[in-house]
Amino acid sequence: MKYHLETILNFFIKRHTNANAESFNSKIKLFRANQRGVVGIKFFLFRMEKLFA
Repeated sequence: MKYHLETILNFFIKRHTNANAESFNSKIKLFRANQRGVVGIKFFLFRMEKLFA
């Protein structure tokens, strides 16, 4: 609790959350699940850049 106290209080003081980061993370996970057959890392990163940039 002590370790996360500042970030917990940050929500109540400034109304900041990490919802945008969590949403983006779930989009990446869904994209990875759909691209199971992609072998090349360069191509995978290229596709991610085109979709999410």
